[in-house]
Amino acid sequence: MDYESEYNNRQRVPEFAEIAKRWSEASARARSELAADLDIPYGSHPRQRFDLYHPTGNPGVAPLAVYVHGGYWQRGERAEYAFVARELVQRGVRVAIPSYRLCPDARVADTVTDIRAFLATLWARTGRRPVVAGHSAGGHLAAAMLATDWTSVDGVPRDLVSAAYSISGVFQLEPLIPTSINDALKLDAAEARRESPLLWAPPAAGRTLVASVGGAESQEFLRQSLDIVAAWSKTDVTAECVVVPGANHFTVLDELARPMSAMVDRIVQLARRS
Repeated sequence: MDYESEYNNRQRVPEFAEIAKRWSEASARARSELAADLDIPYGSHPRQRFDLYHPTGNPGVAPLAVYVHGGYWQRGERAEYAFVARELVQRGVRVAIPSYRLCPDARVADTVTDIRAFLATLWARTGRRPVVAGHSAGGHLAAAMLATDWTSVDGVPRDLVSAAYSISGVFQLEPLIPTSINDALKLDAAEARRESPLLWAPPAAGRTLVASVGGAESQEFLRQSLDIVAAWSKTDVTAECVVVPGANHFTVLDELARPMSAMVDRIVQLARRS
């Protein structure tokens, strides 16, 4: 298996720069046009901040969704992904988008800690249980939040996260070790296993995972989503894999910006149930 080819998505999708430019322009418009509270701290580090986008009407009673950006735990910034909020906000959902510490200055475990701290702060601010969505590394973090034992976190309900929507997630990290992606992550086998939600105890009974992946993605990304759904479905978790036909690792995210897409529909449904 050529893991570099399987996991190096920028190499697999040469038009990535054009896609990222389109996202950036759409995000700049969203940040200027949507009602939002920006740069809310959840910790002391400069990257421990989040933005909260509001629908019209009474946002205090609106369902809540979280979007966690990707970038292999080493790239990305919440402002670059504001575009994902627009369709959800227009459907009456409040949307929170965090930044978090990045490798190599942090470890993958630190990114998990950051998103837990962010969710605790978000609960204190909103009093709402969110559906947690994320793409790529963000898909890993979304699954990690679903599988978190929230009884170990002060001030939050034990069912803080009952639903996650992971888009092109990485749930088993060991295949990344021989790739260039690991230059910044610096994972060894033991750490990779510790930070792999696929190897954790499954989430509590009654929780829901949707693992979505593009049909044009590598076999490893398809396998990762199928494997976590198979593993967690053996318990009392509702887990399903959704393949988006023709989408690659980046264009799959465009589903969040497409009016009335099935992805938006399902996230809205899960947010209303949370």
